[in-house]
Amino acid sequence: MTLKHFIERPVLASVISIVIVIAGLIGLATLPVEQYPDIAPPTVMVHASYPGASAETIQKSVIVPLEQAINGVEDMTYMTSSAAVGSASVTIYFRQGTNADMAAVNVQNKVSRATGQLPSEVTQIGVTTMKRQTSMVKIFSLYSPDDSYDEFFLANYSKINIEPRIQRIHGVGEVFTLGADYSMRIWMKPDIMAQYKLIPSDVTAALAEQNIESATGTLGENSQNTFQYTMKYRGRHQTPEEFGEIVIRANSDGTLLRLKDIADIELGSESYAYKGYTNGHPGVSTMIFQTAGSNATQVVNDVNALLDEVQAELPKGIAVAHLQSVNDFLYASMKEVVKTLFEAILLVILVVYVFLQDIRSTLIPTVSILVALIGTFGFLAFAGFSINLLTLFALVLAIGTVVDDAIIVVEAVQARFDAGYKSSYMATIDAMSGITSAIVTSTLVFMAVFIPVAMMGGTSGVFYTQFGITMAVAVGLSAVNALTLSPALCAMILKPYLDENGEMRDNFAARFRKAFNTAFGAMVNKYKHGVMLFIKHKWLMWSTLGLTIAALVLLMNTTKTGLVPDEDQGTIMVNVTTAPGSSLAETHKVMEQVSQRINGIPQIRDYMQVAGYGMIAGQGSSYGMAIIKLKDWDERPNKEDDVNAVIGQIYGRTADIKDAQIFAVAPPMISGYGTSTGFSMNLQDKTGGDLTEFCNIYLQFIGALNQRPEIARAYSTFNINFPQYMVDIDAAKAKRAGVSPNAILSTLAGYYGGQYVSNINRFSKMYYVTLQADPKYRLDTESLNNVYVRSNSGEMAPLGQFVNLTRVYSSEVLNRFNMYSSIAVNGTAADGYSSGDAIRAIEEVAAQVLPKGYGYEFDGITREEAQTGSNTVVIFGICILLIYLILSALYESFLVPFAVILSVPCGLMGSFLLAKMMGLENNIYLQTGIIMLIGLLAKTAILLTEYATERRHAGMSLTAAAVSAAKARLRPILMTALTMIFGLLPLMAASGVGANGNRSLGSGAVGGMVIGTLALLFIVPSLFIAFQWLQEKIHPLQVEQTEDWEIQEEMQATEKDLHEAGLK
Repeated sequence: MTLKHFIERPVLASVISIVIVIAGLIGLATLPVEQYPDIAPPTVMVHASYPGASAETIQKSVIVPLEQAINGVEDMTYMTSSAAVGSASVTIYFRQGTNADMAAVNVQNKVSRATGQLPSEVTQIGVTTMKRQTSMVKIFSLYSPDDSYDEFFLANYSKINIEPRIQRIHGVGEVFTLGADYSMRIWMKPDIMAQYKLIPSDVTAALAEQNIESATGTLGENSQNTFQYTMKYRGRHQTPEEFGEIVIRANSDGTLLRLKDIADIELGSESYAYKGYTNGHPGVSTMIFQTAGSNATQVVNDVNALLDEVQAELPKGIAVAHLQSVNDFLYASMKEVVKTLFEAILLVILVVYVFLQDIRSTLIPTVSILVALIGTFGFLAFAGFSINLLTLFALVLAIGTVVDDAIIVVEAVQARFDAGYKSSYMATIDAMSGITSAIVTSTLVFMAVFIPVAMMGGTSGVFYTQFGITMAVAVGLSAVNALTLSPALCAMILKPYLDENGEMRDNFAARFRKAFNTAFGAMVNKYKHGVMLFIKHKWLMWSTLGLTIAALVLLMNTTKTGLVPDEDQGTIMVNVTTAPGSSLAETHKVMEQVSQRINGIPQIRDYMQVAGYGMIAGQGSSYGMAIIKLKDWDERPNKEDDVNAVIGQIYGRTADIKDAQIFAVAPPMISGYGTSTGFSMNLQDKTGGDLTEFCNIYLQFIGALNQRPEIARAYSTFNINFPQYMVDIDAAKAKRAGVSPNAILSTLAGYYGGQYVSNINRFSKMYYVTLQADPKYRLDTESLNNVYVRSNSGEMAPLGQFVNLTRVYSSEVLNRFNMYSSIAVNGTAADGYSSGDAIRAIEEVAAQVLPKGYGYEFDGITREEAQTGSNTVVIFGICILLIYLILSALYESFLVPFAVILSVPCGLMGSFLLAKMMGLENNIYLQTGIIMLIGLLAKTAILLTEYATERRHAGMSLTAAAVSAAKARLRPILMTALTMIFGLLPLMAASGVGANGNRSLGSGAVGGMVIGTLALLFIVPSLFIAFQWLQEKIHPLQVEQTEDWEIQEEMQATEKDLHEAGLK
């Protein structure tokens, strides 16, 4: 079946294209939408609680056994752990592509081995393992605009009515509300208990025997009775009054001592660790994390739908505020990309019209664009990709490329009309015979560029794969179209310019064509002289090439690097750290100050603040955070409304708050990599040495780092100055008094620690019963003398006799990274520097400052970037090698392809030059643009060398073949370049949402296309002469005399030109 087949059967050709379009429309309707493909490594989190325990105790008794058991679980890359007062968490990161469910199961199996080594208080509450990513997909707040409800009620309203429903949504990994559950609080009175010779364990024992559920059996079972009765015990108590009636002791005189006599009982809160406000009113915020591999966009859509339902049911005086969501930015930027797509299509059609001067001719490439772009969605669905920013960008870049093949076809047919053909059918068949091999080769070369890219591993591999394969498919489809539908349409709708009498038709198209051709003819003449200048002065060509390659190397080394450009996502996180040891009330005062300052910023829509939890540090009374939602992008169009400008305002307005460290950042661009943009790293102490010494080294390191111009600010929430008391028990004294040290510790824990001792059932949920001394009995060190422990003989002795408290300073939170003590350092790169520069600065500072035995590791997105940085050169190298091999096969020569390959560095130099001039960084967007450029420049250069080779084989002299090819191919090459450049102008001029990414992509491709095309037009003819001459020295040429009148005419015309230029 030949191509003639399609020209004769236009319906068959149309059906092929219609099927492609239908497949694309089905794909478009079914494809999931997301910001980026799923590239973050799967993460599993293990969490345990140990009420009242210090960070050191938790690290030694909980974290170390858990880490030892988990370490080495299949496919893990690294793990981090954090011990804070009362809680432990270990996070394990897995290789990209690991099955998240299997990872969670494997971790769970390892954890179950360690449970035997954990304290009983920890196992009683339970160790949980969950698969969840480290970044939030959504944050919302439940608040009371008229202050009619307090945050305590709001937290439990959310936990009872909203949280369980969100947890059931597919793809939700964890729902974390910054508020505490209800708990039955038993506030003991140590002085009264001492009179009755009681200690906390007596209360625990009473609860264990009287607050239980029990199976009591059945009356009349398997008997002849008429009825059978189930007996049921009234079970656990529910109200504070019922708990008050629990009998602690029955005295011999018949009197009873009840729980209400020795303690106050209320339905309180499980912990008093948070104080939250939203928009200045009491509120609790909920953060939603996704599971690995789920579609964030879909998760957020489902959550939003649920919140709309919930909003209708909320009691009067409660409202929902949406603070952050990955969708806001996604939909706004998708809208921009789709707008760009349409602008690009219109501009490309315009360029095509100018070159082809005819509505009918323009229609054919237009159809080609639509078929190729829509058809690509069908393949995306088949390959399991999604509609994301990468695949959409690939389509925007493809517009200028898919139009190419159709233009070549129409151009060739028009050339036949110019030569005097009167039948469009004959003109098309004749034209197709000359260009089919060029279309197939150039398309294969273009698609080949993306093959090595698709085989890359890691995060950037996923980026390149989705981007590259989308482009390759679009171009492949356009080639299919150019070989089937385009020729059929040419034969059907194109009309020769001459009427039956051989006269020019007199219409607008013909007049426009005449004027254009005259102007273009003059330009071709000037161009011809330019080419001959380069052919005559070979040194000019070689020196240009040499300079270009030198400039390319210089630019590649000096352009700043990054992974993905940071965009304005409309949300800001503010992390606040108050002085070590500050109470929750103090931190709340500081948060109030922060919120008063922030309140006046006009760009802000909603904001929440919470004391007791920091975005980076986690839970702790001296940490706080605020999450700020900015107004919609349309409402803040100017430079001073940008996220970074608002962050600057926040720093400016809060600079005078003395007792707090404030750090404002935007959320990360790629969800799944931590909670903020910028870099994150961990200093490690591999010597297992003293914390104070480690802290000194950290202070030197961070001091040196902040001196570097590349770093805007580097900071850590680590602080060794938290005031603490070291508890020391005088064992000898205790033994003499008949008191065991264990009893002293358990009494201390019972009164001061807050113990989980039983359960209650309320509001269809189960809550803890918590035992602790009333706050007024545990205010200072003196209180130890008023709290008593019971000796073996039943006598009471004050704890102060046996316990010595020494004032010490240490850290409130202890972190480990890969089983070594670590200090997490976060920061942002300075303006004008990229994250790649920051990484290099960190590496240099570490080499200078860190002594032996101390190391550092990156984590999150910084780790990915540090690992992918070295790939760029390798990828470009493989792409170019692949093109070279395909061309060698085509020309049956290992030398001639160099004529094409050597034009590529000029294009690359153009890309980096424009990126540098526009202050952009060399990131994944720029690199994908460049990979496409390598393919496109090679594809275009093939049109030239293919033509020249043909002429050479027909017996033209080397120089004549090169000049003739340059003249003949000027028009299609210019069209390719201009459609590409005009198609990308909307990207280059982007503003608003997602502008940084658009500009990186557009500038790289446009800069490369402008310089690359100039190099192609002037340098490739001379290169062809040089390498073809070498080839003929090795393998002499056999000339085949041609019957083609066109070539014979050309030979005469070119020989005449060469004579005039003195090249003959």
